[in-house]
Amino acid sequence: MTLHANDLVDTELHRAVSQVGLDVEYTRSRGNTMWARGKDGGEIPVTDFISGYGSLILGHNNPEIVARAKELLDRDTPVHAQVSLRPEAASVAAALNRIVHREFGTDEPHHAVFANSGAEAVEVAVKHAEMDRRLRLAELLVAVEEHITEARGAIAQGTAVLAPAVLTALGLPATAAPEVALDALEARVRAFDDHTHPAIAPRLLSLVGGFHGKLMGSIQLTHNPQFRTPFTELAAQSRFVPVDRPDALRAVFEAERTPLLDVSVEDGVVDVVERDAPVFCALLVEPVQGEGGIVPISPEFAKELHSLSAEFDCPLVIDEVQTGAGRSGAFFAGSLLPLRGDYYTLAKSLGGGLAKTAVTLIREARYRPQFELVHSSTFAKDAFSSGIALKVLELLEADGGAAYGVAAERGARLVEALEAVRAEYGDIISDVRGVGLLVGVEFADRSAVGSPMVRQTQPAGLFGFLVSGFLLHEHRIRVMPTGSAPNTLRLEPSIALTDDEISRLAEGLREVCAILRDQDDARLTAFVGARTF
Repeated sequence: MTLHANDLVDTELHRAVSQVGLDVEYTRSRGNTMWARGKDGGEIPVTDFISGYGSLILGHNNPEIVARAKELLDRDTPVHAQVSLRPEAASVAAALNRIVHREFGTDEPHHAVFANSGAEAVEVAVKHAEMDRRLRLAELLVAVEEHITEARGAIAQGTAVLAPAVLTALGLPATAAPEVALDALEARVRAFDDHTHPAIAPRLLSLVGGFHGKLMGSIQLTHNPQFRTPFTELAAQSRFVPVDRPDALRAVFEAERTPLLDVSVEDGVVDVVERDAPVFCALLVEPVQGEGGIVPISPEFAKELHSLSAEFDCPLVIDEVQTGAGRSGAFFAGSLLPLRGDYYTLAKSLGGGLAKTAVTLIREARYRPQFELVHSSTFAKDAFSSGIALKVLELLEADGGAAYGVAAERGARLVEALEAVRAEYGDIISDVRGVGLLVGVEFADRSAVGSPMVRQTQPAGLFGFLVSGFLLHEHRIRVMPTGSAPNTLRLEPSIALTDDEISRLAEGLREVCAILRDQDDARLTAFVGARTF
């Protein structure tokens, strides 16, 4: 059997996307443009609205970031210097703290744990949250022991008596010797807590439609069953809660609540009280769900998330991997709601499109220094990727954060153009939504009334890929559907997006809509047999 090089990497994926013309080789890129290798060997410019799934807020091969990369390499910057001082990483952490303080109106320090990807940053957050949860549980059990000792001392000194209700619950008469009653009480508390303690496994919560990565742990937090189901036996499972349903979230919290018994001594009375065990490891939230179909969280739901997570002592992990680093019109999309977390995860655009880097920020109130001794990553916080991240932060923060204003303005202009298309073709495009330069275009479900091709591809989840292939070959525009909402095209261009590029996208979508309205399958698929690249 003879295998070619392309048969050894993503073979099935390439075979599938070749059916809709997405098996294209790109030879170079700059700004919002990528050049595809043509059938004749030439280069064909394509406007990129995918931008590395949100990794390129400053565009492909931004000249200033490229110059910084060359500078770092030319001076032999050490990449591998593990277990040493890493001043570049410290500078990134300091810069991110300044941004957190400004956007969320706080002065609380946030500790930084570095990683290599968004999924890894999510796993860092969950691992740390689980360590914190287990330590809080241990601290609570120690406190119970201290309270038992306090009660025994008070009984021995004659400064306290057992509450009558406790004696009744223990089946003891009011005349029972205090020491005997306290022994029975201690045995009851220990038996209850010893039985409950082993069953206190971490409860993880995520939102329906949420996406948090595809590693062994993070995939359990990703809602899409197609991604998650093959691996459900590998790690703790998440409870998925509908977006904008605080009542459903409260119901999950109440159902998972787990009490431990404790002893109190107040006003000369020894009593039994219930304490909530720390069972909730983390609740993960994206300010705008990317893979879930570009679904923004509402300010009202954000407020409820804060309230409920505080009430049930469940840390909030705000996943800013796709929305962070300026894409929303602010550095943190959560700051626009506001949605403040105990953890923030950043990646994608933080590396400027050149470096693979990620950061998990942990607020001081939750931070456990012990974590530093049990978690590490070979390439995390290396001087090269940290140096690139510093340049990205410098560019985003320049001129009072002018880049954020550009992202907001360009995003508004993009949405305006797309809404104009929807106004003409409301039967084809059902919604345009998003924040800043993270925008979704949702096509209406026409699986029952559309052309044979639409009736075939929409139920199979392939319709968005077919439209993407058409726009690529007929209009030289690169888009892609979201993984969990395949009727929704995702648009994540850089802040270099021009009016002309927006107009060409709108023109391409108008043609798609006209074709779908006319049910012209021949026109929709003509590019497959007439490809130039």
